[in-house]
Amino acid sequence: MAWKRKYRCNSCGYVAEVYDGRGLFRQQITAMSCPDCKTIQNLVVGGIIADVAPSYRSEVGRLCLQCGSDHIRIWDMKTCPQCQGIMEDTGEKEFWT
Repeated sequence: MAWKRKYRCNSCGYVAEVYDGRGLFRQQITAMSCPDCKTIQNLVVGGIIADVAPSYRSEVGRLCLQCGSDHIRIWDMKTCPQCQGIMEDTGEKEFWT
């Protein structure tokens, strides 16, 4: 069981939705920050898909889903990728499977 949560930057208003928990097929969704396109992207890691596609076993070697950059890093859950301001959980969340 997982939740989709919204984060908003206090400075520029950038909004990102990130996932907390594991999905129906045991996958984890990892929020990644891309310095090239200045976005937060959610990557599927692990779960059943990793059993057949080894590249999904970790975040290592993955590319940004928006621009294809290999400079992505695990998001620290606070720094805005657009302006480097502070992002906060808005308290909005949805159940996700």
